[in-house]
Order: sequence, then structure tokens, then C-alpha cells
Amino acid sequence: MNMIAWLTAGINNTLLMAPSVPSGTQSTAPGWTSFVPMILMMVVFYFLLIRPQQVKAKEHEKVLDSLETGDEVVTTGGILGVVTNRKEKTVVIKVADNVRIEVLRSAIQTVKKPDGKTSSNQ
Repeated sequence: MNMIAWLTAGINNTLLMAPSVPSGTQSTAPGWTSFVPMILMMVVFYFLLIRPQQVKAKEHEKVLDSLETGDEVVTTGGILGVVTNRKEKTVVIKVADNVRIEVLRSAIQTVKKPDGKTSSNQ
């Protein structure tokens, strides 16, 4: 028996086993009730996936706004250094003696303040 004939037979058997509604009767449930499970899934996705990501993004933005000269940072590329200069969208990091690089503020992953507190976006 080829695959198409096998699938067709399975579909036909499934349809034959499905309970049928007698003709002339109507469903008593309102039409909007079929959307309730979909709406509930959206609410669950919001609270389990979307909302925590928004909170994490706000915390990371606070950390980036609080960057100061002298903070030790780790970039998303794994570069370690000390902040020497802050600009509007970039930060100049000293990675070695006489070696300074300029990176985007959004590329900063972890910040360690001189007082020992560490803030990270992980």
C-alpha cells in the first residue's frame, strides 16, 4: 500500500469515527468561546516570556546609564577593561597600557563598580 493511500484511509477512518451532530440542531455554545483557549495561551506567553525579558532589558539599561569612569566592564565579545571615557552612545575602554578601544554601550554585558558590586545582563 503506498503512502498516499495509507494516509487517505487513515483520514477517512478518523472522519467516520467522529461524532456527528444531528441535522437541524445547533450548538448551544456561543461562537466566541472557541477563542478563549487562544487568549489564555497569549496571556501565559506574555507573563512567562515577554514580561521577564522587558524587566531584564530595563535593568540592563539602568546599569548602562550608571556607567562611570573607573568601572570595570566585560563586553559581549569577552573583552575586559576599565571605562576611561563615556560618550552618548559609546564608551572608551582601557584594555592594556596605551591600548584603548571604543565600543557601543549596548555591547557592555557586565559592570563591576569600584566598591565591589557587580551588575550583569545574563
